[in-house]
Amino acid sequence: MQLIELLASSPLAFISVIFVLGLLVGSFLNVVIHRLPLMMHREWQQQCHELIGSDVPEAEPLTLSRPRSRCPHCQHAITALENIPVVSYLFLRGRCHDCQARISVRYPIIEALTGIFSGVVAWHFGFSWTCLSALLLTWALIALTFIDIDEQLLPDSITLPLVWLGLFFNLFGQFTDLQSAVIGALAGYLSLWSVYHLFRIVTGKEGMGFGDFKLLAALGAWLGWQFLPVIILLSSLVGAVVGISLVLFFKHQRSQPIPFGPYLAAAGWLALIWGETINNTYLRISGLS
Repeated sequence: MQLIELLASSPLAFISVIFVLGLLVGSFLNVVIHRLPLMMHREWQQQCHELIGSDVPEAEPLTLSRPRSRCPHCQHAITALENIPVVSYLFLRGRCHDCQARISVRYPIIEALTGIFSGVVAWHFGFSWTCLSALLLTWALIALTFIDIDEQLLPDSITLPLVWLGLFFNLFGQFTDLQSAVIGALAGYLSLWSVYHLFRIVTGKEGMGFGDFKLLAALGAWLGWQFLPVIILLSSLVGAVVGISLVLFFKHQRSQPIPFGPYLAAAGWLALIWGETINNTYLRISGLS
């Protein structure tokens, strides 16, 4: 009880605790980002074998909790002391304790980003239920971003619950009213769905995946339809700049698809934190206010 009173009365203590919590969640998100696509691929393979009537190959059970995290090179099981977010990576100098194989720097980067973004959410919303809701959205967007970068995939197991959670939280008006949330979910999905089909009719190609529709629907359900134009504008602008840069400076093939989910996630998070300011600035610059 005293801890809760301290967190409620001291913004610095609350932000610090949420930052540390974010680091821990970031460590778990590393597992989700790595294993969830593997679990999905395994499930698809099992369904294919069942469809053609062949035996399903035996494999080691794989969940988000089993087996324990281990080095992919020597299979050394990661101990608790070797799994402290960011600190363990620095202490081990980015190498496996047993075989000295390099550990990807992306692991501590994701942990640090999750901690920092969580701290920003705590600073912006303060000690409240809305802060807890915003943290859940933030963590989900981080996981979706890196899964899409790796696999060009936005799992339904994350995007669809986000839609329903957004509608649920807005039953209590945490981010917007329920009517705006419902319209936001519908408009978010249908807007990209329409662009997808129009692009396919004109070019004969698929311009984006269905996961992008669901992610924008989720953002609409959380923030309301009023923020959809800014989210689409920001994500398209950043996506265009990054795409052109990849082609010009990194010899990215134009025929090679670039995932759009990370830009939607980034724009959605910016709208979550600074949406009102961005909206008002956009309306003022465009002369609509």
